[in-house]
Order: sequence, then C-alpha cells, then structure tokens
Amino acid sequence: MMLKFIAKEIQFLKITGDAPDLKPPDVYYSDLLTQPSKEFEIFARRIADTCAAQKAFTTAAIQIDPAAPEDVIDKANEVFHNCFHSVLDEDRGIWECLDPFTAIFGFWDYQTPEQGKKLLDLLNKKISQALNVELIMGTIAYPFHDFPVEEMAGCALKALDHAAFFSPGHAVEFDGLTLNISGDRLFQLKNIDAAITEYEKGLSIAPTDINLLNSLGVAFGVDGYLDKAMEFFEKARNINPEEVMVIHNIALIHRINGNNDSAIAYLKKAHGINPDIFEIELLMGHLLSKEKKFDAAITHLESAIRLKPESGTAFRIKGQIFIEKKDAPGAAAQFNQAIKLNPNDPEALAGYARAMALQKKNLAIALSFAKKSLDLDPENKRYKQFLEEIQNIQAQIEEKNQDSTIKSA
Repeated sequence: MMLKFIAKEIQFLKITGDAPDLKPPDVYYSDLLTQPSKEFEIFARRIADTCAAQKAFTTAAIQIDPAAPEDVIDKANEVFHNCFHSVLDEDRGIWECLDPFTAIFGFWDYQTPEQGKKLLDLLNKKISQALNVELIMGTIAYPFHDFPVEEMAGCALKALDHAAFFSPGHAVEFDGLTLNISGDRLFQLKNIDAAITEYEKGLSIAPTDINLLNSLGVAFGVDGYLDKAMEFFEKARNINPEEVMVIHNIALIHRINGNNDSAIAYLKKAHGINPDIFEIELLMGHLLSKEKKFDAAITHLESAIRLKPESGTAFRIKGQIFIEKKDAPGAAAQFNQAIKLNPNDPEALAGYARAMALQKKNLAIALSFAKKSLDLDPENKRYKQFLEEIQNIQAQIEEKNQDSTIKSA
C-alpha cells in the first residue's frame, strides 16, 4: 500500500537529466495522435499513402514562436507555402498547416540522408529568414529502426514536443529521449499502458538509457507491478550506481513492501550522493520516525522543510514526533504550521486537535478540527476516537465547572 497521507509527495521520481531548467511546452502536439485535428488527419493519411512506396523520406514539424508579433503569424501560412515550393515541389513532397504558427512537411526524392538533411536545412533557413524569426523543429527520417511508414507523422510531432523544451532555433531528430518525453506526457494524462508502450519503444532504440529504464520502472510501479518496476530500477542502477532518483525509487519499492530497513539503507546512500532532494529527505524523515529514531528523523524533516517550505507534510510528521515525545505544545506548533499550508489535511487537523486536548486548552477549536478531520475521512477510526476523547474531556471540564458553581452557591 502507498502511504495514505503523504502519497502525493512520497512517490516515484523521474530523472530530470542534465538540464533541470528546461521547461515543458504549453501545448503537446503529440496529443493530436489521440485527439487528431482535421489538418493532422489529412496529412497523416497523405504521408502514409504517398510515401508507402518510397525507400526514404523525411518528415518535419516546424513551429514559429506562438508569441511572435501578430503580423508574423498572419503571414506564416503564405511563407510556409512559398518556401516549400521554392525548395521542393508537389512531386517531391507534401505539407499541411496544423495551426497558424505550425506546419508539418514530408519530402522525398533525394539520393542520400545527407542530401535529405541539406534540403531540410534549406527549408528551415528560408522560412526563418522570410519571417525573421527562429524556429523549433522536430524531424524523423525514414527508414527508422522498424518503425512503420504510418507512424512517421506522429513521430515528427513527438520530436517537435522534444524540441519545444529548448529555446527557439533548436532542432531535434527523433530518438529515444523523444519517446521518453512522449511517454511522460501519456503518463501525465494517466494513460499508463500507452506510456509503458512508449518507454518500451524507446528502449528498443536505446536499451541502456537510464531515463527510459527509470521511467518504465515508475510506470510499472504506479500500475502496481512492483516486481517489474524493481527489475527496471535495478537495470538502471547497474548502469549508473550513483543515480539518486533510481536509488530513491528502489527504496520506495522496499517501503511499499514493508522492508523499512532496506528502504532506509538505500535512502542513506541517496542522501550521501545528494542531500538536497526534498522527496528523499521527506521519506527518510518519515521512515526514521516510524523506527522511533526521532532526532535523526527531525534532522531530515528540517532539511525537507528547507528544500520545500511550502509543503506542510514535513511539519505534520514533526508534529507526530512531538506527540510521541509527549511534547504537546511543540506538536501543536508543528500541526498549526501544517494546517496553514494545507487547511484540508485531515491528519494535521486531527493531530492539532489532539495536541490541544492533551493540554486541555482551546477545546472548542480542538473539537472543530477533530470534526473536520472526520468529515474529510469518515472511515478513519483514529479520528473518531480523537473526537470522542475531546468530547469526553470537554464534558468532564463542564461537569467540574458545574460542581464548582454549585459549591460556591
């Protein structure tokens, strides 16, 4: 079982690679493969029909910056048309506009791959000069491994998504990383089976790619196939024993399987390689707290807070530690901070209510928080128990006050 109240932050991690500052595109053109536009359907059908008999051809998706001046976007279609016909002709290629700033091209009738690249470079250069903007471009040349003709248009869109991670002026040839990005997009859309297929295709191209091995392990892990997930994490670790994300994911598999000692051992290794990863520090703090190693747990939780101060989870776990240490005021302060960051965290609400009840203060607030935690998670027996305890404490205090009043009278 995943950890119920920290599953959103303690989860499998993807490898970011050497350029963590790269940002994903706002629009993924590969989404057209599952929700095709009329324009893409027309091009995909034409490229499949026209190129089926070709021994070699190139498909390229080209985009100008959507933030370009309006007059540039207005003339993009005309420029795409003119540049295509100045480099090629109807007997050597086809093209289609996908939207006002994006077009997809297919062309053939060249002798060598180098000649094909020269034609592509010339087309790219002419469009860029005519519009006075830099382009991003994704390309794929057929034949490519054992990929069928029918997939070339979609592969060009995936390569365009890959190129969009970089600045304008960047071109990407379809490769294993392209499929990792495509798989990640499907994973993001919760289409896990399709993501697995993409990662597997990527590994058929680049069988030792750690990103793909890790991504496939994550997908299998999320799908509940923990043995398969571990198989791919271990393959990735054998290639690079120092990849902290892979080590963390192995630790998480051990945690899910209830092997906390093994999980902690892997996390210690990951921490030794890089002590500045929030998820590693948070999981380490959580597991050490479960082992009653409170001082060590707090050290890692404070690191997690330093790395991600907007997260309430580490504050909540610290609150639970203070409860265990019978420090109700300290616990209340931590739970209070957790609730400020996430007012609908039932565990923090219940913990704060209990911390106040242990001090026999602010019982009206404690009762309100306890009720809210139970409303958020009605099946939680602990929350129901906390609510009943607070109600009993409040009843005892009221009864004591009534007795005092009677005696005074």
